[in-house]
Amino acid sequence: MLRWLTVVLACLLALLQYRLWLGEGGMEDLALVRERVAVQEATNAPWRARNERLTAEVVDLKTGLDAIEEHARNDLGMVRRDEQFFWVPGASDSAKKMSAP
Repeated sequence: MLRWLTVVLACLLALLQYRLWLGEGGMEDLALVRERVAVQEATNAPWRARNERLTAEVVDLKTGLDAIEEHARNDLGMVRRDEQFFWVPGASDSAKKMSAP
């Protein structure tokens, strides 16, 4: 009787080991999932950096007036009251031509 119990337990152990190493959800599948996670992390890294930059810009826009002033000057062409604005026709066109390769 003890011999049969030992054989049954050994077979059960072998079956469990098979499922652990080669079965569904075993070590082989775990290695594939880890590889896919690493690839996805590498894909997400640039997006994560972009999100951090955008978050910093939003915080800066909410708290600092310098960023708001910079956007107003660059995007809307605004000037402060104590400044004088001189427009030179064609100056921006020549500057673009000089900076072009």
